[in-house]
Order: sequence, then structure tokens, then C-alpha cells
Amino acid sequence: MLRTGRHFVYIVKCSDGTYYTGYTSDLNKRIALHNSGNGAKYLRSRLPVTLVYAKEYRYYKNALRRERNIKKLTRQQKEELIRIYEINNQCNHI
Repeated sequence: MLRTGRHFVYIVKCSDGTYYTGYTSDLNKRIALHNSGNGAKYLRSRLPVTLVYAKEYRYYKNALRRERNIKKLTRQQKEELIRIYEINNQCNHI
């Protein structure tokens, strides 16, 4: 059975400049959880975090596949992905 609904892959930028990639079905709740210090252990000493990339998927499997792919990217490739995301978001707000 396919799990449909709202599934997000996201990247946050940590206070030390590193990036963290994750998956969630509730983006706002997850970012708040991370910033409360109750999220991923990696982030607890790198707070606050700022959302810099998010993409919604209908299918859980597709979101997890994309998360895995993003985690394999180099820092430079992630920054390019974020740059493109920011440009697209600016265009959508015009």
C-alpha cells in the first residue's frame, strides 16, 4: 500500500553553518521540534536552525528517496540546490 499525503524533504542551516537534511509529514512542527532541542541529536548543539529548502511529495517513498539522494550531495551541490530553490521561491512571490 502506498502512503499518500503530504511528505516533505527539507534542509536546515545550523548556527555553525552546517546543513541537516530530513524528512517529515509536518514541516512546521518538525522545525519547531528541532529548535526546541528535542529533534535530531546532531542539531542539539547547533541551534537555532533555519529552513533553507523544502519540497513536498505526495508519496512517502518518493520523499525518502529524495532525502537519501540529497544526503549524498556535496556541500557545494547542496548550496546550489538551495540557491535554485530560493530563486524559484522569489519568482513565485512576484
